[in-house]
Amino acid sequence: MKRPPLALVAAFACSLACPVEARSLLDYVGQCVPFARQASGIQIYGDAWTWWDQADGRYKRGERPRVGSVIAFARQSRLPLGHVAVVSRIVEDRVLMLTHANWSRLNGARGHAEQDVTVFDVSSRNDWSEVKVWYRDADGLGGTIYKVHGFIYSPGHPREELTSRSPDYVGALIDAYVPGAGAGSARR
Repeated sequence: MKRPPLALVAAFACSLACPVEARSLLDYVGQCVPFARQASGIQIYGDAWTWWDQADGRYKRGERPRVGSVIAFARQSRLPLGHVAVVSRIVEDRVLMLTHANWSRLNGARGHAEQDVTVFDVSSRNDWSEVKVWYRDADGLGGTIYKVHGFIYSPGHPREELTSRSPDYVGALIDAYVPGAGAGSARR
């Protein structure tokens, strides 16, 4: 029996495993990496924890957030594959909003996209190396502090759907600065 060409096998495998591009960013259901790639235009592949090193020499990187940049979370016990998300709004020096996929549960399942999620810089040097992230199950910032490598800057313009027309800036500030503002008790 003749084997099919390797390219055909790879294309078939990707058709089974690769997500179909959603009609809208917010319709997306899947992993954080394809979502961040689609939302930011940054063409990096592989697990989220590898993005920071892969970006070296290909994309500008830094410690300061910019709308449309990808925040690259380090691999850690709660995030064994890391996480990537796209900055949708800068609220103030220590509070951002981001749009990402596969974080909170929506209707009992992970993978859904979430828009304008609060992220709070809790690092002692105000350098975004440690953050807390809003978690739907807690209805506020989760209790876990996540390590962050930094921001990978997109070479293009952010997609319009990255942020809502009227984000909740006040809610983001309350989540960040009012202890226990979240009503739930779940932790992520």
